Amino acid sequence: MQLYENLCTLLGADKVSNGKNDKEIHSTDKWYAKATPDVVVFAKSTEDVVAVMEYANTHAVPVYTRGAGVGYVGGCVPVKGGIALSVFQMNDILEVNPADGVAVVQPGVITGVLQEKVREIGWYYPPDPASLKECSIGGNIATNAGGPRCLKYGVTKNYVMGLTVVTGNGKVLKLGGRCHKNKTGFDLASLFVGSEGLLGVITEATLRILPHPEARAMIGASFLDFSQAAACVQSIFDSGRLPSALEITDAFTLNAARDYLGEDKLPPGDAYLMVEIDGRKNSVENELRELKDFILGQGALRVDLAADEEECERIWQLRRDFSYSLRSTGLTKLNEDVVVPRGKLVELVAFTEQLQQETGIDIACFGHAGDGNIHTNIMVADYHDPEVKKKADKAVDKLFKWILANNGAITGEHGVGLAKKPWIKEALGEAVFECHLSFKQTLDPKNILNPGKFLD
Repeated sequence: MQLYENLCTLLGADKVSNGKNDKEIHSTDKWYAKATPDVVVFAKSTEDVVAVMEYANTHAVPVYTRGAGVGYVGGCVPVKGGIALSVFQMNDILEVNPADGVAVVQPGVITGVLQEKVREIGWYYPPDPASLKECSIGGNIATNAGGPRCLKYGVTKNYVMGLTVVTGNGKVLKLGGRCHKNKTGFDLASLFVGSEGLLGVITEATLRILPHPEARAMIGASFLDFSQAAACVQSIFDSGRLPSALEITDAFTLNAARDYLGEDKLPPGDAYLMVEIDGRKNSVENELRELKDFILGQGALRVDLAADEEECERIWQLRRDFSYSLRSTGLTKLNEDVVVPRGKLVELVAFTEQLQQETGIDIACFGHAGDGNIHTNIMVADYHDPEVKKKADKAVDKLFKWILANNGAITGEHGVGLAKKPWIKEALGEAVFECHLSFKQTLDPKNILNPGKFLD
């Protein structure tokens, strides 16, 4: 109660809550881990965040920053209580400036809202996580979120030009800026991209924007099996093409989508490939025709064309529905965003099929074939049963060990959080892990920012 009262005095009672409902909402994200904060603060400015951090640093109170709360690894779960610091109400788009090629935003801005705002003036913010209609820019930066179009355009870090960050002891850092070239000192802004709230609280971001492509088009191609679809991915690159997105889907996911959406909504086959291209209108029209013939030549069972925005959106909606289809199975979806070198796609799926046979647990694979970031979903019935959970967790451990043994990464865009904490030292190596601890000690000497996560 004293913490609540002190923060009310410091910030105003309208920005602080110890209500049961607010604490419940801020106790978890999309993962299953859950812990209740002692108090929730709704920051509305950098000054509010500074006040919170100075107080927390003085009194050694844990602080867990939260944006939209749609993460998949328990990254914002307040495992040691303390303050849940919500920046969701800091949701203003402060500036969109095509002359400078930048947008300046607060961390609570929803990614899709920024995209729409920029698109209104003919410009483009490319990062496109599947949850873009509900995830926030601050969360995207904290996890270095990607999405299908990162194949051509890159991930969030490629668009972060400047940041305002409040460190663990309340210092305000102005990092980077609005110049597209800037080699002044260390690239500290990049240090905070993907830092998962462990090094500071982002209160403002200057983001790179691009002229919007004049046109885009898509192909949805079904194949007999995953290996044929994966071989087609490599053939597309070998032919000199660089699509803006290349997504692949396996048989389990397709069958779940048929149950969820209806048999007639999905094409035949046990694998599906989505290919998006963009650019000038005439070149896109020509490439679409050529690409259709090329993919048919690679053994596709059926090729569906989407030649305009509306038709493209129909195919993308199918891709977004895959996650909802898996959820509709009633199984617990352990969504692992593993990455392998692109040439290992078929081997990854072969390994998951073997793992499925060994454990009896269904595994669904779909995602970003163009960069090897395949969402490997371990689908578990009765996950809350201790014996079932133990078996499923062992399957996850085998998956991560195989990934690391094959030069892969345990996370491509969701982050480490709590979910992948057991494997972080193996993934980083001892020397690199110690380097992480050194940065943490410098910027958050009392370890009050997101404690209990992968650096503890």
